[in-house]
This record gives sequence, C-alpha cells and structure tokens, in this order.
Amino acid sequence: MTPFLERISNINFDKHYTPLIRVLCHMSMWIFFSTLLFLYYIMEIKLPLIVSFLVTFRAAINNIVVFYLLFYLVIPYIIKGRFGILFLILCLPLAVYTWLFVNHLQLVVLNYFNIDIHNGPLKDIIKKNAALKLSEALSVETVLGNTIQVIYSFSPLFFTKMLFDATRLFSRTIFFQKQTLDLELQNLNIEKDFLKSQLNPHFLFNTMNNLYGLVVKNDPSAPQTIISISNLMAYSLYESDTEKVALEKELDFIRNYFSLEKMRHSKNKDISLNIDAPEEMQNLMIAPLLTFTFIENAFKYGLKEPENNFVKININIVDNIFNFLIENNKEKSPSKKAALGGIGIKNIEKRLALIYPGKHEFKIEDKETYFSVSLSINLK
Repeated sequence: MTPFLERISNINFDKHYTPLIRVLCHMSMWIFFSTLLFLYYIMEIKLPLIVSFLVTFRAAINNIVVFYLLFYLVIPYIIKGRFGILFLILCLPLAVYTWLFVNHLQLVVLNYFNIDIHNGPLKDIIKKNAALKLSEALSVETVLGNTIQVIYSFSPLFFTKMLFDATRLFSRTIFFQKQTLDLELQNLNIEKDFLKSQLNPHFLFNTMNNLYGLVVKNDPSAPQTIISISNLMAYSLYESDTEKVALEKELDFIRNYFSLEKMRHSKNKDISLNIDAPEEMQNLMIAPLLTFTFIENAFKYGLKEPENNFVKININIVDNIFNFLIENNKEKSPSKKAALGGIGIKNIEKRLALIYPGKHEFKIEDKETYFSVSLSINLK
C-alpha cells in the first residue's frame, strides 16, 4: 500500500466527523461559496452593495433548499429503494424545478415587503418576477431557459459534496481492504505454523524408528547415531521454528538425515546424495523442512525390491535458484499404494503457495517403476 493510501486509510471519518463538526463544515461551505458569489456580483457585475447581498442571499437560500432536499432526502430514498439509474437522472429536472419554485417564493415574499432593486441592470426585477403566476414561473420555457443558470449556481456545491463523500467512501474501502489483508496475512502465518507443527511429530516418529532398528541390530554406530538424531531433532524443533532458515543449515539437516537412513540399508543398494552448492551461501534463506517429506517417502516406499533399488537425491543452487530432484524405485506389487495427496505432500504444497507464490515450480511423477519429485525455488 502506498504512503498516500496509507494516510487515507488512517482517517477515521466516523470518529472525527461528529455532529458539531458536520454543522461547522456545512456552515463554512455556505459562507465560502456565498462570499465568492457576493464578490462576483459586487466586483465583476458592479452591482451595488445591497443589491449584491440580496442576489447572493436569494441564491444561497435556493441552493440550500435544493442541496438538502436532494442529498439528504431524495437520493438516499432512491438508493435505498433501488429504483435504478433512471430515477437518479430525474434528479436534475427535480433540482431545477425546486430551485425555480423556491426562487419564485422568495421573490413574492420580498415584493410583499416592498423590497426591490431600484437601479442598475436588475432594476425592478423582484417586482416583475413576483407578478408572474406560479405556472408561468415554472413553465417549460422558463425551466429550459434557466437550467444552465441553476447548474452553474449549484455545481460547486454538488462537486464539493461528491468529493467529500467519495473521499470518505474511499477511506472506508481502503481501511477495510487493509484489515482484510492483515487478517489474511495473520491466517497465513497461523496456517504455516500449523503445517510445521504437523511435520515435527511426524519427523520424530520416523527418526525414533530408525534408532530402534540400529539398537536391535547392536550396531556400533548407535551412540553416534543418537547424537545425530539429537542434532536433527534440535534443528526440527527449535532452529526451524521460523519462516526461513539459512540454506546451509537446511543442507546440513538433509545430509545428516540422509546418512542416518543410508546406514539402515545394505551397500548393494544405489543410494546417493549429490549437493552442488556455492561456498558462500550466507545471504540465502529457505523455508525449513520443505524437502523432508519427499526424502522420507523415498526411503519409506522405495528400496523394497530384490534388485534395481535406488534412491537418488540431487541438489544444486545456481543463481539463487534452489533445485531439488529425488527419484526412487517402486514396488512392482505394493501392499499399499503411497498416496500422492498424503498430508505431508499437501502441507508442502500449501507452504510453497504461501511462502513462494509465483516463485517455485513443483512436479511429481508417479511412473510404473519409479517415483520422482522435482522442486525449484527462487530464493531471492
């Protein structure tokens, strides 16, 4: 959001636009435009002071009646009643007729008290117009002849009102949009934390199974394995408790987990990890544990055939692009099919969409004899 929109969204019209402020604003508006009109009559038209005041006062009364009738009665009634655009168009002739009607009444009242203009270009104008019948004052010819005058007289007030209401509506819209975006961002952060909280217990369960297998076989590497598992658990439970971690730490996690899994399998199985990364990665960050589900599933569902067993992981970082590819063989007749839409993969897809929108490519291939996952992420 731009600073300008930010400032508008912070304006609370409902809080500051109190009834008193509203009255003062309206009074200021009428005084301002009436003063401009008075100066026009006295300085440009060269009317006498009293005449300028009378003409200005008459126009102000006309505009006040039309303004409040139109904006506070007719238009709200039309909008609430959903009468359509046609009725809004009819507001113009209604405003003209109302303006001329009020103008005629004022002239009649002024003439009754013998108030008139006795010199200049508007001499005896009150007496002449007051003598007209109402039907004559509101005839089609009179209306058409005075429409442009009414529009000129009323247009500054009209646009001032429209500008204020548009600004207030725009401020409310921006304010609610900002609230919506903040709420969406908060929900996204909650969802990311929830996805990671699901991942950690899953990781813990599987690593404990790995350790159990080594202990049962009295493997001498079990103590070192316990240390490695402790490091992995510390990373998963504590260091990964952020939106992003250093890429170097994530790669160390992958190496440690891979070595633990590889220890459980015989050497005749094709299990390889290739990481091609630049020496300097201090400025590169990545969302933690994104690839863990795929590595875990590769060892879980692969390496079960008598021959042609493989798990191959290739990772390279080029121009700040993290490229990950893992492939593993599949059972020819699996006892149960690994679900592509399992909770782990679904969580990864959601995290990718939340953290790297438009900056990642994700592809899963489920072939007859092998399974592969490729993932590319722009880390900048």
